[in-house]
Amino acid sequence: MHERATHIHDVAGIGIGPFNLGLAALAAPIDDLDAVFIDENDQFDWHPGLLLEGATLQTPFMADLVTLADPTSPFSFLNYLKQTGRIYAFYIRENFFMLRREYNQYCRWVAERLDSLVFSTRVVATAYDDAAGCYVLTLEDTASGTRRELRARSLVLGSGPSLHVPECCRDLDGRAVHAREFAHARDTLQASDSITVVGSGQSAAEVFHELLADQERHGYRLDWFTRSPRFFSLQYDKLTLEMTSPEYVDYFHGLSEHRRHKLGEEHKALYKGIDESLINAIYDLMYERDVAGTLNVGLQANVELRDARHELESDAIELDFFQHEQGAAFTHRSDSVVLATGFAYRVPDYIDGIADRIRWDAQGRFDASRHYAVDHDNAEIFVQNAEIHTHGFVTPDLGMACYRNACILRALTGVEHYPIERRIAFQQFAVDERQTPASNHRRKPA
Repeated sequence: MHERATHIHDVAGIGIGPFNLGLAALAAPIDDLDAVFIDENDQFDWHPGLLLEGATLQTPFMADLVTLADPTSPFSFLNYLKQTGRIYAFYIRENFFMLRREYNQYCRWVAERLDSLVFSTRVVATAYDDAAGCYVLTLEDTASGTRRELRARSLVLGSGPSLHVPECCRDLDGRAVHAREFAHARDTLQASDSITVVGSGQSAAEVFHELLADQERHGYRLDWFTRSPRFFSLQYDKLTLEMTSPEYVDYFHGLSEHRRHKLGEEHKALYKGIDESLINAIYDLMYERDVAGTLNVGLQANVELRDARHELESDAIELDFFQHEQGAAFTHRSDSVVLATGFAYRVPDYIDGIADRIRWDAQGRFDASRHYAVDHDNAEIFVQNAEIHTHGFVTPDLGMACYRNACILRALTGVEHYPIERRIAFQQFAVDERQTPASNHRRKPA
């Protein structure tokens, strides 16, 4: 993209993951909105190391990039299926949950049809031009290293969370891989005599199941350790799903920072659990192996990884765990380790130049407004999937992405281009003015 240095975009999105890609798709039909989106990768590619055979999203297909904001959008998943000749096959399949590989293909299809996306371009610095009233982004071409400037009146930060690797595992010389890289490292891992999966949640279960299915062919020992109290399933009942709603975001955002933190810890089972069918598939496969006398696995919950090292004499990785309820420590040895330890948001370095324009909480995190702005005027800088501490567990949920993007577009344009739901739940979460305050007086005994 070549442009005059003086050109000022209405908005620049930094990072092109599913959330900013959805924003780009919803912004495309708005004629008077000049939007550009930048990403350092060569193309859209969503967790390619976790595109395992049979792995599905944990949200129904309607939670695509656009449908819950605009069911008529040409960028919907159903239109993708129609245009690629698979809509009847999907219909006959009778499964609401699209394959993860299919979701990645769909997002690429959308990306190919948007002219607002700029790939292979890294944002290295940001500043604010007071005279022009706009943000100045320093961009670097990832291939040539050449730099240029891009100007925009508003920003949407969508660079997303980074891989979380426990500090004790960062010097294991490639013997430990993050689950996100599993598909690329699978052949090397399966050449080991023993493999250990560390972590909880859907990714850990998918990796374990994949390794379990291939275990007899390769002959390795397989273990799975998690800090969670148990291998818990995702809570997916309908009244719980109502918590992924504007009303619950209203309620959560209105709580004190202390109460939000406490609730955030309690809510992990609502979005970090494992699909029940996958848990059952793992159990059934282990049962079959046990009947055949070939079971060679170990599973243990409620243990925390404390330390790890490469033991040169045995050429194995030694993992030190601690079981809190017993107060017992033990060491486990394994040739290879898969770290299904998730992701953690880190404030990107490129915003250092505009840090004074951003509102921060006491922990140095974005202090996001109810409608996702983090600048002091709540009008110029917005965040995608960086506000779990202010908005709760719905933050990374693909099903709420359209809602958040509709809110951001309303703030950017002053027009509600896509109807924004205010209430979708049958239940209420907060005490309101219609409810009679409880009396402070105790009833006298009869």
